[in-house]
Amino acid sequence: MRLGELAEKVSGKLIGDDAEFRGRFTTLGGAREGDVVIRHWIDDKGVKIASEKGVSAIITQYPRGEASELHEVPLILVDRIEVANAFALSWSVKNFAPSSRRVIVTGTNGKSTTTHMITHILRESGRSAYTNTDLRSEFNTLIDPVVSQQISESGSPEFLIIEVSEVQGWLGRVMRDHAYMMASAVEPEMAVITNVAMDHIGLVDSLDDVFREVSGAVRALKEGVAVLNADDPRVREMADINPHARAVFYGSGTEVRYDEGIYCGDELLVSPHELPLRGEHFIQNTLAAVAACRGLRLSLDDIRDGVRTYRPLKRRFSVLMEKPLVIDDFAHNPDGIRSTVRSALKTLKGRLWVVNAIRGSRGEEINLLNAGALAESLKGAGAELIVTASSDLVDRQNTVLENERRAFLGVLEDNGIEYKYIETLRESLKTVLDAASPSDTVLLLGAQGMDPASKVLKEIMGNS
Repeated sequence: MRLGELAEKVSGKLIGDDAEFRGRFTTLGGAREGDVVIRHWIDDKGVKIASEKGVSAIITQYPRGEASELHEVPLILVDRIEVANAFALSWSVKNFAPSSRRVIVTGTNGKSTTTHMITHILRESGRSAYTNTDLRSEFNTLIDPVVSQQISESGSPEFLIIEVSEVQGWLGRVMRDHAYMMASAVEPEMAVITNVAMDHIGLVDSLDDVFREVSGAVRALKEGVAVLNADDPRVREMADINPHARAVFYGSGTEVRYDEGIYCGDELLVSPHELPLRGEHFIQNTLAAVAACRGLRLSLDDIRDGVRTYRPLKRRFSVLMEKPLVIDDFAHNPDGIRSTVRSALKTLKGRLWVVNAIRGSRGEEINLLNAGALAESLKGAGAELIVTASSDLVDRQNTVLENERRAFLGVLEDNGIEYKYIETLRESLKTVLDAASPSDTVLLLGAQGMDPASKVLKEIMGNS
């Protein structure tokens, strides 16, 4: 394919020679001779690095400085970088995994765990599978070419299990129809939908917006199966939006359900004590993975073995300590907070302590909603609440702004929820460990602000 043809396919403008492209789509750091680099922005230093590596071209939305005037490497300028990344994904699938069976997973909560579990079940059954979600990192945005590069290196596996962000944006601009665009690029035989809930405030303003974005994954199916959460009314509505797709449900009252164990029809697949975790969200994600694997025609024995041997992703209702019982969860939006607190109350040992990290640099709206969900969940629970900004450990992009702090704490006060505010995460964790008895339960909640908690706890305990 020539660069001029590539520019047309990504709705871009070619600046430079119309050379032949024979490499891969990749990042600047991973580029080799002949590759095409995709970056949201690039400056003259980036162009020089690309030139030294011998890349064929750079696709970018924002050339900075003298980048567009150097002419050392052909540039393709685009208005929407996501169009380029969607083409790169489609091209990589067709050229490096053309015979693969493809599944996409999306939704507000649980898509990483569901994606990871489906992949684990497939691999445990002896099948080869690639996923863009793993225990170390989650390349799930698809707004850069990491996944395209990984697929080119994957060795043409039997299955591609691709996590798709339900809502995506950059520099405050929503990448409208992101799930539809990326799902269309993958051309899956199956779309798994976990739920529809509020998150990404500023990119979406209502549940109707979230529904539109998430349902794009179902609309993108040319044929095949939509695996839908029967316990989410908005997800149930997706059964009727694509006449080319067959809807299969999981959850209450369906073939794949939880009733003191994971059932498939009349058969008990996995008993409660065999589940790696018993949190509400984890059970929903397990049901989604089981339903998806049944749809892929895996045997019940293969699915059972996969679920039993599964090890969860980090910060998914993870137990960090036993005495006191310290549970860490990436509860970053209202639904996640409610579900995690409910699950903690069900497994409660002794008194409940909650340490919650405010979401930094995400705006007032999401923090108002999160604080409301926390207040609702803790009312009458008799819990001790500590709120932190984690100012000692977060970077600039996750710093809690004063208006965010006021918004979060104001909701707690309006709801009569008593709390202690501690600025730093280290002091917050030290305070709760000093106060909690060995028989108590400590729940750690929050997104990036709580990410370092596991490491900090080890340091505290090592120094005690």
